[in-house]
Amino acid sequence: MTEGAATVPELRPMLSEAQVLQIVPISRTTLYRLEKAGKFPKSVYISQNRRCWFLDAVVAWQKSIDECDPHFDPNRGRGKGRRRKACSQVQR
Repeated sequence: MTEGAATVPELRPMLSEAQVLQIVPISRTTLYRLEKAGKFPKSVYISQNRRCWFLDAVVAWQKSIDECDPHFDPNRGRGKGRRRKACSQVQR
């Protein structure tokens, strides 16, 4: 290297929301919920109405996913379902 040459920082590719949603099979709402909860990499605003995610952060998140997470239970209940209405007898 020459003395006068400045080192160029390595560029970090960025992904748009659409690109992230193509990579990660979740809904847009779930993406923002995970991000807000700190379970998905934070996005950065590159302009007033444009947000992006760094590719390396998304890749690191993918690698960190562990199916042996103690909080994950594939047999968990999905809620109680609809409540049955009490049958009210009509008096005649």
